[in-house]
Amino acid sequence: MVLSNWLNELEYTLIQGNTDIQADEIIYDSRKAGPGTVFVAMTGTRIDAHCFIPDVLKAGTRILVTERSVEVEMEACGLTGEEKKQVTILRVSDARRALALLSAARFGYPAKKLTMIGVTGTKGKTTTTHMIKAILEAAGKKVGLIGTTGVVIGDHVTPTMNTTPESYELHKAFAQMAEAGCTHAVMEVSSQGIKMHRVDGILFDYGIFTNISPDHIGPDEHADFEEYLYYKTRLLTNCRVGLLNANDGHAEAVKKTASCELYTYRVDADGSEEGERKTEEEKADFTASHIRYVSEPDFVGTKFRISGKYEMKVRLGIPGLFNVENAMAAVSLCSFLGLGRERISHALEHIRVNGRMEIVYTSSRCTVLVDYAHNAVSMESLLKTLRDYHPRRLVCIFGCGGNRSKDRRYSMGEIGGRLADLSILTADNSRYEKTEDIIADIRGSIEKTGGKFMEIPDRREAIRYGILNAQPGDMIAVIGKGHEDYQEIDGVRHHFLDREVIEETVKELGEKEKE
Repeated sequence: MVLSNWLNELEYTLIQGNTDIQADEIIYDSRKAGPGTVFVAMTGTRIDAHCFIPDVLKAGTRILVTERSVEVEMEACGLTGEEKKQVTILRVSDARRALALLSAARFGYPAKKLTMIGVTGTKGKTTTTHMIKAILEAAGKKVGLIGTTGVVIGDHVTPTMNTTPESYELHKAFAQMAEAGCTHAVMEVSSQGIKMHRVDGILFDYGIFTNISPDHIGPDEHADFEEYLYYKTRLLTNCRVGLLNANDGHAEAVKKTASCELYTYRVDADGSEEGERKTEEEKADFTASHIRYVSEPDFVGTKFRISGKYEMKVRLGIPGLFNVENAMAAVSLCSFLGLGRERISHALEHIRVNGRMEIVYTSSRCTVLVDYAHNAVSMESLLKTLRDYHPRRLVCIFGCGGNRSKDRRYSMGEIGGRLADLSILTADNSRYEKTEDIIADIRGSIEKTGGKFMEIPDRREAIRYGILNAQPGDMIAVIGKGHEDYQEIDGVRHHFLDREVIEETVKELGEKEKE
């Protein structure tokens, strides 16, 4: 490929060399340098990739995309004067944006070949994207998914480091999706992904804003909530059709910044119809009402009715009011895609999202679920939601990650003691701390509540105990790790998946009951 063919949408200054030269690949990791590669030198919060320019030139790279002068680096590369003249240097104002635009061109603008659906929000991104994927697949569509669980194309899953991968990986994934016959791409769009220009150059056909609350604020993330909100709202300035959760407290502020064709959805928890609302401000384009919590031997979830621009009854196979909100986002979106109500209904009734309110086992004996809740806000929301199903006992099996703020374990202990009938304290990802020390911190706060608890440091044994000693009508929540398939101890990750342990224990339970 000739380099100039990749530069159509890029604003740059040619410092030296020429653009009519062979370019085979784009890299931003200096370790992948070699002849034919274009090295994009990005400036990060901790590492300035311009420092690696001497290394990439020694490895054979002859095309550089930089944000500043690199005369010092050129002098240190060890090339002769004539060899230095053969290096093409493009100066750009933002190398991260440049990487996104170059990557899109390098892979032939694959996002334009797909119906692009982006979901942003503090909570609900993963569940909502999985719901949309399930509905589309029920309608016979082939769908690619990008998010917390990785890049999913068919049955193949590629793990990713970030919820929204780097732009090069994104366009590579889009190209793979198009080649595999996908017609739709559904992805989680994080505020960091937007801030770091990973989705620059992508026009989403549909964008969804689920909610926002203070999170991801710190030295390497967002300076404050205002910045966090700003980047979250950017999705609704870069899509054709947007959907906004009208229940969110910042919905009005988000509306003012949106530049797309915007629709709203909401959940009417008191059960009233849209037409019974008292003010125009409370109305939404899509409304869920008549919500009922259902706990049966073979089904735990909710039933509700959708009215407004789209009408149907839904039986949702994931518990919780907040999952009704997620389902409303998915259904509202799919109403624009012309999908049959029967397919939507079937998909939502049988939906399962790994590690997100995932019902692993339910019977007249007990219900066991797995959830990723690993901080105070998500844990409290989860346990309050499960209380709506009136279990005989609500049992919570949890620990807390090591080498993290101790405030998290203190607050989780307090919530467990206050909202669970029994807390079983166990290991999470202890990392470089001792599990016993983490449990001791949790114990200190749970004792202050007077809540009932016990300690079983081995997570496998804790889960087994909870299930084997369950009482009829119990609901057991195994929280903290969700979809994670490992347990980190002393810096080493060992295979461990909560769902597998539950399934093994249920099988053991069945064999014992036959004896």
